[in-house]
Amino acid sequence: MEAEKKSSSVSDVGAWAMNVVSSVGIIMANKQLMSPNGYAFSFGTRRASVSLNFWRATTLTGFHFAVTALVGLVSNATGYSASKHVPLWELFWFSIVANMSITGMNFSLMLNSVGFYQISKLSMIPVVCVMEWILHNKHYSREVKMSVVVVVVGVGVCTVTDVKVNAKGFLCACVAVLSTSLQQISIGSLQKKYSIGSFELLSKTAPIQALSLLLLGPFVDYSLGGKFIVNYKISSGAIFFILLSCCLAVFCNVSQYLCIGRFSAVSFQVLGHMKTVCVLTLGWLLFDSELTFKNIMGMIIAVVGMIIYSWAVEVEKQATNKAASQIKNSLTEEEIRLLKEGVESTPFKDVEPGESKG
Repeated sequence: MEAEKKSSSVSDVGAWAMNVVSSVGIIMANKQLMSPNGYAFSFGTRRASVSLNFWRATTLTGFHFAVTALVGLVSNATGYSASKHVPLWELFWFSIVANMSITGMNFSLMLNSVGFYQISKLSMIPVVCVMEWILHNKHYSREVKMSVVVVVVGVGVCTVTDVKVNAKGFLCACVAVLSTSLQQISIGSLQKKYSIGSFELLSKTAPIQALSLLLLGPFVDYSLGGKFIVNYKISSGAIFFILLSCCLAVFCNVSQYLCIGRFSAVSFQVLGHMKTVCVLTLGWLLFDSELTFKNIMGMIIAVVGMIIYSWAVEVEKQATNKAASQIKNSLTEEEIRLLKEGVESTPFKDVEPGESKG
């Protein structure tokens, strides 16, 4: 049991590490790909207050899922992974929600200030909690709730700057937050419902997402930036970073499904903010980004909140296991007592071999 527990813990840490490293790696690769000082895989913005980094994100995400689908196809063909049945309508429904999440985030970033965009991302944690309570009747301890608040405050301090809100931007942010939260909850519920592994589920949804994003992505990006992707002058350096981004996306997608399948959508959101801390730190180290005292204090608060959250979840898990163990033991003792009483109260008589009881 101890060996299995240790092996499971190592796998959990490995899944989180793969998600953090691949996610941060994608951001760094995309920063080089889309930055004006890099390969300018972007159209520019219509608003001076909005970052340049995402304007071909929908089409690029289509590339990500196309490579992921190819990896899944090769894996199934070689027998590395098994294909289990999931109704096609559920896969389409999930893909629609996931694509709404991607496009909603892009439009939210375009229409809102960066500050409000960050606030909308932070709101996913309480939204996921409420949705899990509504959909799965899941409850959280006071310690878990307090740690979530600490994480939200910490990430908010280090990321939120100017906050400007408008009607269209607010609507897009609401769609993005609700669809992203529902998508992440659905990953875990689909895996449990159909007893399917994370990679097998990803292999089934990736082709649908890839096809839809590659068909609609260029038009979505055109609405954001005003130009089609065919106008971009490709170079060998840009191809390299696009392929690097796609390869990292495979690990990022797989690890996301792994993490949500092993833990929960709330845990994925809370500990996922470690990526924000890593991005800010690496941006300061590699790209000379400004790192103020406010950023540092926010990161410290966020990390403390994540540590408290991990402790609170572990305490909650141990309490649940202890309660389950006590119930099991009490039932076993009761069964034994009833069996003993039944044996003692049952009269026996000697039976000769070959003789039957009459």
